[in-house]
Formats: sequence, C-alpha cells, structure tokens
Amino acid sequence: IWILEQDTQETQVVYLRSHLGRYLASDKDGKVTCEADGHNSDCRFLIVPQSDGRWALQSEQYLRFFGGSRDYLSCFAQMITDAELWAVHLALHPQANLLSVARKRYAHLSPEDGEIAVDRNIPWGVEALLTLVYLDGKYYLKTCDRRFLSSDGKLLKEYGRATAYTLELKCGKLAFKDCEGKYLSPMGPTGTLRSGRCSKPGKDELFDLEESHPQVVLTAANGRYVSNRQGVSLAANQEDETDMETFQMEIDRESKMCTFRTSQGYYWAVVAHGGIQSTATEISADTMFSVEWLSHKVAIKASNGKYICTKKNGQLLAVSDAIGEDEQLTLKLINRPMLILRGANGFICHHKNSNTLDAGRSVYDIFTLQYSNGAYHIKGVDGRYWYVNSGGLVCSDGEAPEDFTLELLERGRLAIRGKNGKYLRGDQGGTLKGDGLSLSSSALWEY
Repeated sequence: IWILEQDTQETQVVYLRSHLGRYLASDKDGKVTCEADGHNSDCRFLIVPQSDGRWALQSEQYLRFFGGSRDYLSCFAQMITDAELWAVHLALHPQANLLSVARKRYAHLSPEDGEIAVDRNIPWGVEALLTLVYLDGKYYLKTCDRRFLSSDGKLLKEYGRATAYTLELKCGKLAFKDCEGKYLSPMGPTGTLRSGRCSKPGKDELFDLEESHPQVVLTAANGRYVSNRQGVSLAANQEDETDMETFQMEIDRESKMCTFRTSQGYYWAVVAHGGIQSTATEISADTMFSVEWLSHKVAIKASNGKYICTKKNGQLLAVSDAIGEDEQLTLKLINRPMLILRGANGFICHHKNSNTLDAGRSVYDIFTLQYSNGAYHIKGVDGRYWYVNSGGLVCSDGEAPEDFTLELLERGRLAIRGKNGKYLRGDQGGTLKGDGLSLSSSALWEY
C-alpha cells in the first residue's frame, strides 16, 4: 500500500510514500530507491494518465519514466511503453459515500427516478451506499440494488463500456472519466449523476469518497423499534422502520465508545434521571455509549455507568446496574446488503478450486448479507451459503443458511462469530477459518 501525497504548491506533483513511511525517489542515472524520509526534489513525480486508465509516473527532475519488470525497476525510460504503465487500485474499502465537492451534497440511489441523485445533506440509508467495482483497470459504480451507473445517467443491470470509468486525481479529490473522455458531474436540480460536456475536470467534476458508517435499527424487548418520531426523548414504540428508526453508529478510534446519530444529524445524549434524548449537536461525554455484544442481542451502557432499559411505556432510560431482559436490544445493520470484507492481509474471496474462502487476496468478491432475527446469513456469488465445517474451515457451498453474528467493535471494522461462538479469522496460509477463540487483528474485518 502506497500513500499518494500531492504537493501543496504544485498540485500536479505527487510523492509516493511506502508503508514504512519512506518516499520513492529516482536519481539522475535512473536508480530508484525508497529511503528518503522527506520530500526532496528526487521524490517529485508527475502522473501521466493514459486512455486505458493506467498511469505513467515521470520524474519531474529528470523527465524519465518509472517502470521495468519483476525485480528490476528503474526510472530511465525516455518513452512510455507497456513496462512503464501502472494499474492503480484504490486501497481504501470500496464501499463508501460519494460527496460532490461543488454542491456539498451526497449521492444516493433514487429508485423511482432510476438515477443517482446528488442532493442529500447527510448520506442516509442503504441508498447512499455506493460500491466501487474494480475490473481490468477500470472502475464501475454499483448501487445498493446491484445496478451500474452508465455515462448517460441511466442505471444498467449489466456492466460494459458505457459503465466503465477511469479515476483521475486532482487536488486530492477524485474525478471519473468515461469511455468518451468526458467526466461525471451532478446535473440539474436533483443533481443527476451523468457525464457532462467537460473534457477537463473542474470543481463540478470533483468528488470525495467518505467512510460509510454503519446504520442500524434497534428493537427493544417489547418487540417495537427504538425511535425519535415522538419527539426528542427516545422510546421503543414504533412498528414501522423509517429514517426516524434508523441511527448511525460512529465509533471513536481510540476509546472504541460509540455515538448514535439521527437522520437529522443530532446525537443521542443521556440527560438528568437517565433519560435519553436526541438533541445534542456536539459530541461530549454524555453522547458516548459503550455497546456490549451478547450473541444475538446487545446491551448499551451510557456515560453515567448505567445500562439502557426499556420501561413498560416504551421509554428508554439509562438506569440499570445489570443486564436483564429489558436491557437487551436486537441490533440490525441496514446499510451493508452487499458485503465486502478486508482483513489484515487482504480481501475475502472464493477459493478458485474448492469450497473454502481465501482471506488475503488483492481482489474481492461481493457477498450478500441477509438479516435473520439478530443473526445474519452470508451468501456467496453463486447463491450458496457460508457455514463452518467440523474442521473449523469456513465453506461457501451450503444449501441451507447458517447463523453468524456480527459485532461492530471498532471504527470501520467488525468481528464475525459462527454458530459455534468462535471468531472468523484469516490463518497464516490465507484461508478463512471459524475457530478464533479470542479477538485478534486476524479476526477484525473492514466492511
């Protein structure tokens, strides 16, 4: 994984930083090293994008191109040949929210209009989730209902030339170039996403990819949904699932504590006498909660040290010292119908010649996540289900669904337990196993 840093003064100049924190550099003889610990003139490269989506990297100082084969890399070529072309694959998790830089609005699927509209203030619900599919050096934008965005703004079931884009970077933002050399931008009052007339990306054609936080629906012991529909105080009293019953979990990287945000952008906060209100506009100690994962249920503890309990009238109060039935909630993740998992060593995908799963690949498969009463079923590309066999291997050719439980433990990372209660982990050989006894980095998955 390489970090691309753009020069603050001259944005066409980039620096390539390795995972060791050192910079790629080339000297006058074309010798390439990766030892520099700062930005010096030998580390300055220019990106020369090609029509097929690949990049050439040119030393700004010596105007030679970086390339080669296998172990022999140099920066001495005066012309671009196949050996100087690089396919660049974004290393971030491919599921994200797309923000228009010019409009300051988020993209979402608009199913009734059959388009992607860029007009949301907050990326809410499953419609705001976009999946970047990388195939043969091109990117495809896939909606949550598994359709692909065509350059004319239509959504197509199949991918092809019209749905393929190459990525360009400008000022740290992304632009999507279609097969005719035009760029995607939001058009008209609803911001319909399609290719415009521009053959050079300006502000209208620039986008940011933002992390998509988990959005959840909670059901209390009384069988009703937790909601803020009735006012600022939270209560479990609704039978319908709408935006008012959906909350975004934002997990703090350091403390692993969590805030719950409403679709209007307010945070849950504990108030006097343990009441929970969705009125806070800023994060503070009172908006931080800790979630305890209890197999098919969760318990939530407020900053006053008490567990949230559902009263007879449905009201939620943080007043309990211990976990009983009224302190347990069922949590359903709603904005990952398509699941892409990346572990410490790479993505999960089907093994070529067997029914097992690889857990350390540079390519990923898109799995289907189906909720089932506090647990989940995971379905492979061929419509068959995951299960853990007697040898502890995770297999992907099950006829019948098997229960797995998810634990959203860290910012952007979850753990998965099989019905045996053990964690799914990638072993040394890169195979997915369902035998993890404790949480380790090999059992945490970006999702």
